[in-house]
Amino acid sequence: MKFRKMLIPIVTALLLVGCTGSDSGSKAVSSDLSSDTANNSSSGGDRTNGDAVIPLLSIETVEQGGNVMDFVTKPVTRYVAEQIASWTPGYVMPPETYYELCNITLADEDGGVLLDSAEAQVKVRGNWTTTYDKKALRIKFTEKQNMLGLNDGAQMKNWILLSEYKDASMLRNKTALSIASEILEKDGLYTSDAELVEVEINGEYWGVYLLAEMQQINADRVNITEAEQDYTGTDIGYFLEMDGYYMHEPELQQFHVDYADNAPLVPYDGNGGSGKTMKCFGGEKKDIGFSIKSDIYSQEQHDFIADYVNNVYNIMYYAAYEDKAYIFNSDFTEIYEDSSITPQEAVERVINVNSLADMYIVSELTCDADIYWSSFFMSVDFGEGGSEKLTFEAPWDFDSSMGNKDRCADGTGFYAANTVPDVDGNYMTINPWLAVLMYEDWFTDIIKDKWTGAYDDGVFERAYERLENDKTSCAEAFDRNYDKWNNIINNQSFANELCSAAASCKTQAEAADYLSEWLKARVGFLNEQWHK
Repeated sequence: MKFRKMLIPIVTALLLVGCTGSDSGSKAVSSDLSSDTANNSSSGGDRTNGDAVIPLLSIETVEQGGNVMDFVTKPVTRYVAEQIASWTPGYVMPPETYYELCNITLADEDGGVLLDSAEAQVKVRGNWTTTYDKKALRIKFTEKQNMLGLNDGAQMKNWILLSEYKDASMLRNKTALSIASEILEKDGLYTSDAELVEVEINGEYWGVYLLAEMQQINADRVNITEAEQDYTGTDIGYFLEMDGYYMHEPELQQFHVDYADNAPLVPYDGNGGSGKTMKCFGGEKKDIGFSIKSDIYSQEQHDFIADYVNNVYNIMYYAAYEDKAYIFNSDFTEIYEDSSITPQEAVERVINVNSLADMYIVSELTCDADIYWSSFFMSVDFGEGGSEKLTFEAPWDFDSSMGNKDRCADGTGFYAANTVPDVDGNYMTINPWLAVLMYEDWFTDIIKDKWTGAYDDGVFERAYERLENDKTSCAEAFDRNYDKWNNIINNQSFANELCSAAASCKTQAEAADYLSEWLKARVGFLNEQWHK
């Protein structure tokens, strides 16, 4: 089914959706981003089993001293605090994030105990989001646990609580991850499972969070070969992130890619690039490198994966822009031209092309504002039985996506492989991994096949239904969250990031309705482009 006739009224409805009120998107960010939680929160809506609508996760610190709550209210990631200090006279440096020993209890909406006082270390996690009053948290259990049956009951030590602080709907991450899971799982690829919970800390109500799996190598998560402690060989799995914060990692855990000597790319804008080209970095554009998110133990491993990723991109670029096939030598240290295979075959030898098409669809659908910057993950497995192909999986971090920022704000236009503005709108840049193959017909045919399959299978209809169900069934929990934090109204720390339509939403229900209408418009536009 095509959406040509439906698209115009959907987009119109999007622009008129019932989020009313003044546009706060132009307000300046508060200069004191490390203010005490008390400045922007109240005691909040107390939760009892009688009005519980989602599970309750309780964090109880082992130490009960007077300042024990500082571990969730005070810390800011060190390099973020240093940036703020560089432009804020008199800024008092907050503590770095640190673990606090806690006991975790998890109860279902009926009060039934699912997890009883399990020992864990808990700390604030994230980058810029650590400056917000309600902070995301990492839980590291002493012993493996499952949470809410996520990921078919897999037991793991590491879990994440996403605060959803700048997403007034609190449903962007949940919605994006659920869509991504349905698309990626058909190719055996990992997406974090996630569910909403309410959180209390030392008996104090702390709001609604999204409980999610942590991105990591594991047979039940990113399923590649994990290096044994102190093993130095290169025949292991590598889990990687294209990461604007890569320079803050230890030197062994970071590397740089030169993108075919910074060769220009033609943006995919639906109009042949409109005569424009875009280099991957240079000028005002920041140099985005890679973080190695899995453990490695030798310089040899570091150099091997850095050279491999660099050469994989070269193979893609030579295939797409020079119509040449390059292949690796036997130990993956060099590439050379091979005229006996096609450029497409050369790419297919080193890239899981289905995974790249999947990630393009997710990225294009969501208009992820960080697409050029971070949270763009890939893996490759050189262990026994590994594919030895760069694989794109583990999509993450969508709180600024789907119309929250001014990115395809009316739901139309090409985005993920196009030129995109940096986070502050100061310059234009591009995600080279998504852009490089977009003028190869064989690759866009894969995208069309996958989009058509997802659309016809009802993936997006189910997303709309989940959104409406979450808005309705979790309304009391969302009300309690905003009684506690009131950050839809008191949003000075992030208001300048929001597009006008998002900023005008004054309740969770309005924000959820805006998200739903935006998503319908986006699906309508892309269905016109990709449905076969």
